[in-house]
Amino acid sequence: MIGRTGRVTGRIGPGLIGEVMLEIRGGSEAYYAKPAERAATIEVDTRVLVVDFEPPRMLYVEPWELPAF
Repeated sequence: MIGRTGRVTGRIGPGLIGEVMLEIRGGSEAYYAKPAERAATIEVDTRVLVVDFEPPRMLYVEPWELPAF
């Protein structure tokens, strides 16, 4: 899971457990998500990078932008 990117579908923030959709096994799956930086807020439709994972479905994420070429 670490290193995958996804899209926020439920707001993530301090004291909030949000939701992220990841493309997995040819489809999309929803995972619970918390911010990697405790004080961060990540809004719906933001692209995120998974930096940690707690089985079975908790992700720790940070905002991610595509690199510019």
